[in-house]
Amino acid sequence: MKPTILLYDSGMGGLTIYDAIRQTLPNAHYLYCFDNAYFPYSERSENVLIEQAIKIVQKIAEKYPLDMVVVACNTASTVVLPALREKFAFPIVGTVPAIKPAAAISQTKTIGLLATKGTVERPYVAELIEKYAKDCIVEKIGTTTLVELVEEKIRTGNVDQDRLSKVVAEWQTHPTLDTVILGCTHFPLVKQELQQLLPKVKFFIDPGNGIANRVATLLSEFSLENSAQNKENIAFCTKMDEEFSKREIIMQQWGFKRLELLNLSQK
Repeated sequence: MKPTILLYDSGMGGLTIYDAIRQTLPNAHYLYCFDNAYFPYSERSENVLIEQAIKIVQKIAEKYPLDMVVVACNTASTVVLPALREKFAFPIVGTVPAIKPAAAISQTKTIGLLATKGTVERPYVAELIEKYAKDCIVEKIGTTTLVELVEEKIRTGNVDQDRLSKVVAEWQTHPTLDTVILGCTHFPLVKQELQQLLPKVKFFIDPGNGIANRVATLLSEFSLENSAQNKENIAFCTKMDEEFSKREIIMQQWGFKRLELLNLSQK
């Protein structure tokens, strides 16, 4: 039997996590929800993020028997995981900034954490730094602008280089920064652009492969061979807007059959 995996994010950045998992588990059944009604999550309170996470998972679980949920968003993962794990019996996997591997790989022991303001300011992230990167200097940039630039790139294929450059301007002349943590699932989608702007940085760390391996381990009891059980991968959004048709085409390009509106106000 194929496992059904739900991934969710405020936008389409979580597709980077989906892509990594899909490469590891190509025959799983995937559902993806982007919560565009509440985009960006970095502007929302912790209580709102928890309530919204439970609503999304509950609503989709009523229609599709879920075997796992992946919170494909760093900002949400720093807040919602305990509440989701308390509420639901299936495994919940989060996405947290890759502090530990960054600290291990940095040669200069100077790390940059590029994330949303919400992620950068969370006590959970401070605890990760204290636990795994005590011997490192950790520079932080908290940005909502970069999330918006990535969403724009997904929709149009273009990146505003000037705005992107301003986001990381303080790191462009940093003498010892050699490792950057892509601490938001959107950011791997502009990794090439960041490499051009930060040529001295040797390592860009994103969590995709680590999460994919974790998911594969947790789902190891499922048969993942090609089977006659052919479920369609479906995407959901939480708000109907003028971008719906464009987003549906994008999601189809990522392997989803269609895009549906997830009405969270309906009982």
